Amino acid sequence: MKNLLKVSVIAAIVSASLAGCNQEQQASTNSAANTQATKTLTSKDAEKFLADVEKESVALNLEGARAAWIYANFITEDTAALAAAADQKSTEAGVRFAMEAAKFDSVDVTADQRRKLNILKQSLVMPAPQDSEKSAELAKIGADLGSMYGKGTYTTEAGDKLSLGDMTAKMATSRNYDELLELWQGWRTVSPEMKPLYERQVELGNEGAQGLGYTDLGAMWRSNYDMTPDEFATELDRLWGQVKPLYDDLHCYVRAELGEQYGNDKVPQDQPIPAHLLGNMWAQTWGNIYDVVAPENADPGYDVTKQLAAHNYSEIDMVKGAEKFFTSLGFDPLPETFWTRSLFTKPADRDVICHASAWDLDAKDDIRIKMCIQKTGEEFSVIHHELGHNFYQRAYKNQPVYYQNSANDGFHEAIGDTIALSVTPKYLKEIGLIDTIPDESKDIGLLMKMALDKVAFIPFGLLVDQWRWKVFSGEVTPENYNQEWWKLREKYQGVSAPVDRPADAFDPGAKYHVPGGVPYSRYFLAHIQQFEFHRALCEISGNTDPIHRCSIYNNKDAGKALNTMLEMGSSQPWQQAYKVLTGNEQMDASAILDYFAPLHVWLKEQNKGRQCGF
Repeated sequence: MKNLLKVSVIAAIVSASLAGCNQEQQASTNSAANTQATKTLTSKDAEKFLADVEKESVALNLEGARAAWIYANFITEDTAALAAAADQKSTEAGVRFAMEAAKFDSVDVTADQRRKLNILKQSLVMPAPQDSEKSAELAKIGADLGSMYGKGTYTTEAGDKLSLGDMTAKMATSRNYDELLELWQGWRTVSPEMKPLYERQVELGNEGAQGLGYTDLGAMWRSNYDMTPDEFATELDRLWGQVKPLYDDLHCYVRAELGEQYGNDKVPQDQPIPAHLLGNMWAQTWGNIYDVVAPENADPGYDVTKQLAAHNYSEIDMVKGAEKFFTSLGFDPLPETFWTRSLFTKPADRDVICHASAWDLDAKDDIRIKMCIQKTGEEFSVIHHELGHNFYQRAYKNQPVYYQNSANDGFHEAIGDTIALSVTPKYLKEIGLIDTIPDESKDIGLLMKMALDKVAFIPFGLLVDQWRWKVFSGEVTPENYNQEWWKLREKYQGVSAPVDRPADAFDPGAKYHVPGGVPYSRYFLAHIQQFEFHRALCEISGNTDPIHRCSIYNNKDAGKALNTMLEMGSSQPWQQAYKVLTGNEQMDASAILDYFAPLHVWLKEQNKGRQCGF
């Protein structure tokens, strides 16, 4: 669970405090009051304001986390209502905090105060205008868009009514070209009706961002990274430039294999890949088509799922095993309450939200995970990932509430994934799950499987917000929403719509984070950062293996370095936290190239004589 100061909140709820007032008169009065207040506010006023907010936030965070936990573990109409009420209360507080913080924009305050004030302002992902009717309108749009997405279904030509979950499951396993095309098109019938609402949401969100001093909503989002908005955009392009050669060779190889599967008439070898053939509704990860593109003789010789069964691992044993990874690095064991309060298996008597998640309820020691654990090798890695969140949460618990978060919004996911990168054959042998480490000839299959998810995702992680920034700035207008979406997908991913899209299509709306208003750059950053963190920790640990074979298990030096960074939370610019671990203040995607170096050599060999590019 995330800190109140960093959650995605919609400023629309402020309307409750303005209800019954004449709007024009209220706006004029507020403007005059704000101007007068700004003239007289001081650093001392900021200190008092920040102290009051901290006290209120601690209470709100605990109340909200408890309500959300109860709802996720006991799904009823009553628990849903309690969770919604707590969420609304936090939302209203977040709006109030941001508006008050903006009054100190021109006040001479300390660097620490300015950082906290900026965090308050930037905690609003979709800020509302300071107008009661517009605020209420924005709140309703957000709810309506979420409902459209969540309730979306498609009825097939055969008469089967399918949810998104049903369709994504079918797309993961089907190798029938026409069935995949129908499912791909079917889900995109849900989003066109979102478009007019999304247009209005953009208008209102921009107005709200401008009220907080930003040129538009995209500039506000990009201001959350301890650099200017333009610098941040440039940095993402630089990182993508480092990764692109590896991606291009992966794309070339996968396209050729898909051509063999479906025929070059359906997958032309000099064109982008049709988006419905990559095993994922959004073609964002390609791991589901590993069976189609797997190298020959790639079987590593073991199956973690079978090994877990052979060693009689229970669900708790799997979590205990992951905990031992962290204690081997020097971290303290998890508190007893973790074991008594977490959810590890799906109850037989009630509905729960099974999606794996890590929780920090009291910003002290009440940390938990919520999973319906399946005894599989994949879930074993997921548990390591989720505990990575928990140990991060506990590491920064002594920071002020403002700084009880990751250094930037990519760090939390990156830390969890960094830990999962150490779940290598070497680690599995050390803990007794396998008897021998496969020789390096088996690495290509393992690296391919990972690249289909990790490397394939990177351009998608970049382009979602590239599109939104253009929309927010007005560079892309509503009539060009869909055209620009596919232009970016072809440019970055080399993926195209499999059929001509209708004039009224709104394909960006078929991806949850767009109607949900969730920034996406954090996922791009996490995919870059995790490999650099892993490389740095491997170097600190004295590892002499290639980094894709490295595990930092049982290395106290690596654990100490990791904890030093985690304890900082978001108290310093992320560049300072980065330097603590990597020695550099700038991200470096070359770690991905190092990790996948054997695969890249292999891909280049396979691609000889092929026409690559798109």
